[in-house]
Amino acid sequence: MFEPKAPDVSSEPIVECPGCQRRHTFNQVLTAQSNQNVIFNCPDCGYERKNIHTSKG
Repeated sequence: MFEPKAPDVSSEPIVECPGCQRRHTFNQVLTAQSNQNVIFNCPDCGYERKNIHTSKG
């Protein structure tokens, strides 16, 4: 008997750029720094935000 295939869903979270509203996976746009801050950089529009504080720092 044929069973329908489950939709292909990425296990990685998606983030939306505040500049262009395009969506990317975390690995494409977020860079973690050793001081626990994070840098967001959109490869499409060039929007960048530095020193995003996390719950750990």
